[in-house]
Amino acid sequence: MEEKSRYEELKKTIDYHMDRYYNEDAPEISDYAYDQLMLELKEIERRHPDWVTPDSPTQKVGGSTKREAGVEVTHHVPMLSIQDVFTMDEVAVWVEDVRRVHPDARFCVEEKIDGLSMSLRYQDGRLILAETRGDGLVGEDVTQNARVIPDVKNKIDIPGYVELRGEVYMSHQDFDRFNEEQEAAGKKTAANPRNLAAGTLRQLDSGIVKKRGLRMFVFNVQDAYDNGTKQTHINDTTTREHVQRISGQPVDLMSSHAAALDVLRESGVITVPHTLCTTPEEVLAAIDAIGESRGELCHDIDGAVVKIDQIAYRSDFPAGSKYSAGHIAYKYPPEEKEVVIDQIEVNVGRTGKMTFRAIFREPVRLCGTNVQKATLHNADFIQMMGVAEGCTAVCRKQGEIIPAIVGVTKKAENEYEPPTVCPVCASPLVREEDTSDIYCVNPSCPAQLKRTLAYFAGKDAMDIKNFGTRYVESLVEQGYLKNIADIYRLYQYRDELIEKGILGKEKNTDRILDSIETSKQNEPDRLLTGFAIRNVGRISARQIMRHYRSIRDLAQADAEELMQLPDVGEVTAHAIRTFFADARNMELLRQLEEMGVRTASSAPEPELSAEDLPLAGLTIVVTGTLSRFGRKEIAEFIENHGGKYTGSVSKKTDYLVAGENAGSKMEKAKSLGVPVITEEKLLQMTEKGSFQTA
Repeated sequence: MEEKSRYEELKKTIDYHMDRYYNEDAPEISDYAYDQLMLELKEIERRHPDWVTPDSPTQKVGGSTKREAGVEVTHHVPMLSIQDVFTMDEVAVWVEDVRRVHPDARFCVEEKIDGLSMSLRYQDGRLILAETRGDGLVGEDVTQNARVIPDVKNKIDIPGYVELRGEVYMSHQDFDRFNEEQEAAGKKTAANPRNLAAGTLRQLDSGIVKKRGLRMFVFNVQDAYDNGTKQTHINDTTTREHVQRISGQPVDLMSSHAAALDVLRESGVITVPHTLCTTPEEVLAAIDAIGESRGELCHDIDGAVVKIDQIAYRSDFPAGSKYSAGHIAYKYPPEEKEVVIDQIEVNVGRTGKMTFRAIFREPVRLCGTNVQKATLHNADFIQMMGVAEGCTAVCRKQGEIIPAIVGVTKKAENEYEPPTVCPVCASPLVREEDTSDIYCVNPSCPAQLKRTLAYFAGKDAMDIKNFGTRYVESLVEQGYLKNIADIYRLYQYRDELIEKGILGKEKNTDRILDSIETSKQNEPDRLLTGFAIRNVGRISARQIMRHYRSIRDLAQADAEELMQLPDVGEVTAHAIRTFFADARNMELLRQLEEMGVRTASSAPEPELSAEDLPLAGLTIVVTGTLSRFGRKEIAEFIENHGGKYTGSVSKKTDYLVAGENAGSKMEKAKSLGVPVITEEKLLQMTEKGSFQTA
C-alpha cells in the first residue's frame, strides 16, 4: 500500500532528523521543514490510528541522553514537548476551546527560546540537581556545569522543594565572540547558537562552560511543595504522591503560572518575559508583538508559547503522552531580511561546476548569525529571479542553516550576464545536458586540479596503483604537479621525493614511480577517461575509442561526426569538441605523447553486446542512502554496466534509484512519471536477461 509505505518512510526520516537535532546537535533541515514532515505523519496517523506504535515519532520526546557531562537522571516530572500550531486561526480556536470549558481562563504568552531545556531542583532554597531533557523521562546530570551559568541561582529564597524548568541558550554576542576566536585560531566555527549552547552544556570541563557564557530563562515551575521545617531530600525515585504524603499541600507556585513567574523573579530568578491575556484578540496581539521583536532580541526564538495560567485547568486539555497539557506553541514562518546585493561572486567547485553567491552591501542578522553572503544556485536561477548587482532582495536561511535569496523587491538597472569563460583559467564554459549547471572543462584548471589529478590516476582512468589522493594533494601543494603531464615527470625528482618523504620511503616511492611508468601502456580509452570530459565516463570512452585509432584522430572529429556514435548526444559531442579545441589541452596531449603515454590503440576491441551491457542506453539518477554503494561506487557500477549516471532528474531520466531518506528528487521523479526503483532492483537489472523486467 502506497500510503503505508510513505508512513514508514516518514517515521524513518523523522527519527533521523530527531537524532541529528537532539543527540548530535547538528540539524540538517529547518524547524519548519521538520514540522511539515511531522504534520504529514500526524495526518496519516489520524486516518489510520491502528498503525500507531509506541516507537512512532509522535509518541516520543526529543533525543536520547549523552554521557559526556555526567550520569543519567530519571526526571521527577517528565520534561515533555509542546504541541505546535502554525496559523493564528489554530491559536484562536484553541483559546476558544479552553474558554468554553473554563470561561474565566487566563493565558500566558511567552517567547519560545531556541536553546536546550534544563530543569533545576531546589531543596530548602539550595540547588541540588540540574538535568537536561534527554528523552523526556531520563536526562543527564549537568549540575556542575549549571552552577557556572550566571542566570542559574545556587540559592533561592523559597522554602521546601521547588523544581524549575527553563531554556539554556547563548546570546548573539557570545556566539559571535566564540566564532571570532575560532576563526583566529584556525578552528571550525559553530553553525548557530542553539547547537553551540547544547554542545557547551554537555562539556566535561565546567571551565569551558563558564568561558563560553551560557544564559538561561526559567519558563515553568515543574513542581513545588512546602515541607515546613522538615528537611526532605527529593531523590530520583521519589513519587509525587510520596512527596505529598510527607510534605503537605502544594504552595502557591502551583496555582497561577504568571504569579509563580513573578514570585521567582522577585527572588532573583531570571524568568522568560510573559504577557497575561484573557481574550483571543489579546493572545494574538501578544504573539504578534513577540514576532515583531525577533530582530531586536539578543537571543534566538523559534516561536511563541501560549499556556493556560490556571495550572489546575491544564489537565482538562491533555495533548497525549508526548506533549504537556494546557500548552501550545505558535511557530513563526522562517525569518527573512531585505538586503542590497553588492556583488555576484562566481567560484569554481572541485568538479569544475560554477557556483554563485550574492555578497551583501551590509550584513544582516538571521537565525542568530550575521549573514553577508547567500547562495544563488545557478545562472538560470539568477536571471529568473531578476537578481543583479545593486538590486534589493529578500534573504532567508533555507533550513535555518544555508542563507539563500528567495525574491527580489527592487530590481537593479542592469541585468546579470553569466560568465562564458572560467573565472580562474579563462577556459570556455559548457552547460550540462538537461540542467542549469555550467562547467569548466579544463583538467588543468587550478581550482579543480587536485580532483582532476586524483581522478586521472584512479582505477577507472589510468589506474596508477598505490598513487592515492593523499599523495596527489601533497604533490600539488608542494608544487610538483601543475597538470596531468607532470605525473610522468615525477621520476626526475626521485631522490628529492625520497628525502622529503612525500611518497614515503625509498621502497614505496619506487613502487609508485613504477606504477606511473606502467600506466603509459594503457589503452587510449583509459587516457580519454582520465581527461574527465563531461559525460565521457569509463564505458562511453571505451565505446568512443572503438571508432578511432588514436586520441589524435578523435581530436580531429567534428560534432556532427561524433553525434553519429552510439550514446553520444549533442551535449557530449560539444563537450568533446570544446575540450580538444582548447590549445592547452592539445599541448597537454603532445606532452603525454612525448613522454611515451600510449595514445593509439594496439587493436580494435570487439563490440559489446546488449547482453554484456545490461544498462546500455539508460540514464539513471540516485537519491538517498544506499546500503551497498557510496555515491562514487554506484556511479561506477552504473557506467560499468553501460548506463549513464547523472545527478538530476529530468524527462530523459529512465530510472531513479531511491535509498533511505530520499530527497526532493523523489517528488520530481513522480511528477515526471520517472520509474522509481530500489537498489536491489537495479542489481537485478544487471543480471543476464533481467533488465527488461524493470
